[in-house]
Amino acid sequence: MLNSLLRIANVKKSFEAPENGVVNVLNGVNLEINPKTITSIIGSSGSGKSTLLHIIAGLDKIDSGLVEWQGDDITQWDDEKIATFRNTEMGFIFQFHHLLPEFSAIENVMIPAIIHGKSEKESNRLAKELLDEFELGHRIEHRPNQLSGGEQQRVAMARALINTPSLILADEPTGNLDEKNSSTVLKYLLSLRDRFNVSILMVTHDMSITEDGDFIFEMNDGKLLPI
Repeated sequence: MLNSLLRIANVKKSFEAPENGVVNVLNGVNLEINPKTITSIIGSSGSGKSTLLHIIAGLDKIDSGLVEWQGDDITQWDDEKIATFRNTEMGFIFQFHHLLPEFSAIENVMIPAIIHGKSEKESNRLAKELLDEFELGHRIEHRPNQLSGGEQQRVAMARALINTPSLILADEPTGNLDEKNSSTVLKYLLSLRDRFNVSILMVTHDMSITEDGDFIFEMNDGKLLPI
């Protein structure tokens, strides 16, 4: 347990719904993530997968339970510490790439590094190295609307890695892609663990993309069940 990056214990979360009253989304979730592992969570839309990611990233509060990062309870952190934690320890890959349309590929990748306090020159160097890693060195000045869906997601991966995070949170990372681009993006995503020494937590509704992970869970009735 002392070696774990993330430990979640008996986490509960509910929301107030205007028509249905209190809706229990997470009902005592337990999860542990160790360094350099790939963990997949499968579940239908609305099962609570994304809510769990938001809690892990400190974007949402829990009703009760424990969320520990390297033994430290993040629910006790102030907003500034949470923001720094998100920027330095976590990378994010979403179903939609969320690249800023007015910026080039390299500028989009640079943004988290600049927010972190790196110089523009250093941020540019790191971003170019990462885009080269994802075979996009020839596309660095292209804007998102000039890239294919698969290329956009690879830019998003580079952006997620620029601050050398310990954990990548991937929310339906292939959900907006065709079969060919989905296969390419998944190949790159699964290679991140060994190439960049990161852990990956991926949530999806597609069982087929979880097969190469180390641990697979199903979100059912607000609980995580190992598969």
